[in-house]
Amino acid sequence: MILSIERVSITSREKKIVDNVSLSIRKGEWYALVGQSGSGKSLLSQSIGQLLHSNLQIEGKISFKGENLLDFSPKQMRTIRGQKISYIFQDYQGSFTPFRTISQHFEEYQKTHGIHDPKNRELNAKKELEAVGLDETLYNRYPFQLSGGQLQRVSIALALLLSPDLLIADEITTALDSVSGHRILELLAKRQKEKGCTILFITHDWRHVKRYATRLAVMKEGKIVESGNKHRILDHPRHEYTKHLIQAAPTLGRGLPSGLPEVENK
Repeated sequence: MILSIERVSITSREKKIVDNVSLSIRKGEWYALVGQSGSGKSLLSQSIGQLLHSNLQIEGKISFKGENLLDFSPKQMRTIRGQKISYIFQDYQGSFTPFRTISQHFEEYQKTHGIHDPKNRELNAKKELEAVGLDETLYNRYPFQLSGGQLQRVSIALALLLSPDLLIADEITTALDSVSGHRILELLAKRQKEKGCTILFITHDWRHVKRYATRLAVMKEGKIVESGNKHRILDHPRHEYTKHLIQAAPTLGRGLPSGLPEVENK
């Protein structure tokens, strides 16, 4: 297992938001964490990279490649984030400074992780932009000059630039229209295979779960209520909450571009 979360609880002053959660993710798989808004899935994903707000307390163990990340210092985590564990957030536009060019974002990202040669930084950035289907002319543009789909592709390029072992993608298609969202996920699936990384996919969309996930866990009110192989859960859900979510979801075959087979990540 590349990541094991063991009996993790996250508590605010008022209440326990994540309650005794355990799950394990295998190397190279696409693991989906599914639940309605407020279920605690994003907080759980943020806890992996020590990104929780200071007013939240965490207990338990988060093992990444055999080491407990909760024992790491902030300095150690700054090295891990980006190089070993990378994030793509729902608010991808908020990840960019409006008046800094795309090139400056790539420059800063690489400088932070010890890539000092300017020529190498530019070469790395343009190669990754090309890999996500963007022309290198976008390199010197500002974020507000790009469409939502283009900016999300830049987010993927940045997140995969240093070939992390684990990519955490948190509701990354929510702000996009249906067609752009499907294209982004197709691109991410392609880049996952090329990079060989593991994906933790935070979502509420069962169509995406059906198409991309290998295994999944369902969260309700801070607890995992069901987990396992996606086919077993989609075909034979056991928990009433899971049954309710699947029944309430749009038809699982609807909304996907025609002719696209289900993706199997093995």
